[in-house]
Amino acid sequence: MDRAQALDLMESKIENINLRRHMLATEAVMRALASKLGRDEELWGQTGLLHDIDLDEVGEDASRHALTAAEWLEGQLPDESLQAIRAHNGEILGIARETELEHALAAAETLTGLVVASCLVLPSKRIADLKVKSVRKRMKEPRFAAGANRDIIREGEKLGLELAEFIEIGVEAMRGMGSELGL
Repeated sequence: MDRAQALDLMESKIENINLRRHMLATEAVMRALASKLGRDEELWGQTGLLHDIDLDEVGEDASRHALTAAEWLEGQLPDESLQAIRAHNGEILGIARETELEHALAAAETLTGLVVASCLVLPSKRIADLKVKSVRKRMKEPRFAAGANRDIIREGEKLGLELAEFIEIGVEAMRGMGSELGL
């Protein structure tokens, strides 16, 4: 599957524009991480783009989320991507994250929520105006964007990156597609 096919698939399964934006943001962060770490940008990008493809279908049933996505994507993505997709919901499913790709996906997709929330409190609400140090500061405020689990974001350190560098990579990746993200 190439990116165009992955994008078409995502758009055919996901109606919610904010969820689409989250998936695009996760793709961007995953591609940036892959580039930084010398990994397969297509593989990492597609894993990020498609990780939540089942959410319109499963809704609030977290016990099905990620399992349904991996089932749908069987034969279209490599096993390592499917396992990373399952593991990004590991806390609910009882799946431990072990590989670099698994940690990257969980950390990246969680970071996107913190970055978006950090943008939305700016007067301009634009990612172009967001400073990386502001996101780092918000990391220390557990009540800010409380749904963005800081422990999961810190899994970016399991990639051999300092937390500050991981956040910077994420912000810069998302900044590069601010208009697509509505930011």
